[in-house]
Amino acid sequence: MKNHHYHWAVPITGVLLLGAGVPAYAASGPDSAFDSTNRVTLSLRFGLNLHAKFSGFGTAAGAGQYFDGYVLTDSTGNYLGYTSNWGYDHAGQYNPNNTFTFNRPSLVGNSAGNTGGDTSGPGFEIAYDHQFGVKEDWHNLRYGLEGALNYLNISLNNSGSSSTAIATDTYTFGGIPGQIPAAGYRGTYNGNPGDPVLVAGATPGSATGTLQTKDNFSADLWGGRLGPYVELPLGKQEQFTLALSGGLALGLINANESWQETLTPLNGSPSTISGGGSSFDILWGWYLGATANYQLNKQWGLSAGLQYQDLGTYSHNFSGRNAQLDLSQALYFQVGVSYSF
Repeated sequence: MKNHHYHWAVPITGVLLLGAGVPAYAASGPDSAFDSTNRVTLSLRFGLNLHAKFSGFGTAAGAGQYFDGYVLTDSTGNYLGYTSNWGYDHAGQYNPNNTFTFNRPSLVGNSAGNTGGDTSGPGFEIAYDHQFGVKEDWHNLRYGLEGALNYLNISLNNSGSSSTAIATDTYTFGGIPGQIPAAGYRGTYNGNPGDPVLVAGATPGSATGTLQTKDNFSADLWGGRLGPYVELPLGKQEQFTLALSGGLALGLINANESWQETLTPLNGSPSTISGGGSSFDILWGWYLGATANYQLNKQWGLSAGLQYQDLGTYSHNFSGRNAQLDLSQALYFQVGVSYSF
C-alpha cells in the first residue's frame, strides 16, 4: 500500500508558474552567466532520513507449518485421521512416548524492528533549467522551469534477538516406534504406500526460547521531478546565487528483500526459516529544494543544495515479511557542477 501526496505538488506548481508568467525584462550584461537561458547540472546525490520497518515475524509458519517441520493434509484428506504429508528436522523432536514435537512462535505478526536508513553509496542527478526571464526591479530575480532525473541505491538492514513464547504441538507417530524415519525426513502430498504417517490431530503445549531475526532490504530508486524555480543573485558580480524550486516528484522503485528467522527452544535445537523476493512499484509526490550556486565563469559553475521530498510510504509483503520504506520525509543533499549555454 502506498501513500500518495501529489495533491500538495499541484497547487505549489500552479502558484509558482503563475508568478513565472508575469512579463519581465531580459538579462543584461555581456559577461553575465545569466545571459545564458539554459543550464545543465550533474550532481552527486546523498539520501538522508530514510527509514524502514519490518513486521510479521513468525507469520511464515502458518497452520501446519513449523520452524522445524510441517504436518499438512495429504492427498487422501487424512484418511482415518492419518497423514503422510509431514516432515521434521531434528532427532530431538522425537519423544520416548512415540510422539513428535513441533515448534513455532506463539505470538506472530509483531514488529521485527525499526531501522534508520543509509545508502550503499552516493547516487546521481542530472538537472536541466530553462530561464524564462528576469525581474530587474526585484534585484534581478531570475525565474524558469526545472526538470531532473536521478538515481539512488538504498540499503537498509535490521537484526535482533528476543525471548519469545513458543507453541509446541505434539503429534503421535502412527508407525512402529523402532522404524521412525531419520531426522530431515520429508513426506509428500501424494505419498506412497508404506510411508510413515502421523496422527493428524495435535496436542498443544507451550515453552520458552529465543527468536533471532535478520532483514536485508535494498532498492534501486529512479526518480524524476519537474517544477518552477526562482533564483536570486547575491553580490555585485552576481557570481553567487540562491535558487528555490518545488513541484511534482516521481519515483520508480525496484526493491529486494531477504529475511531469516531462527527459533531456539530453551532445551532444544535451533531451527531456521527464510524468505524474500522482489517488487516494482511507482510512487508520486512532491518536493521543495534550495540550491546555492557559484559561477566560475560564464559557462561553468559549482552548486550545492538540499531537497525535501515526499513520495509517501512503499510497502510490500515478501513471503510473509512485510517491509515498509518511509520516503515521506526524505532529505537529499547534492553537490555538483553546472554548464550554462
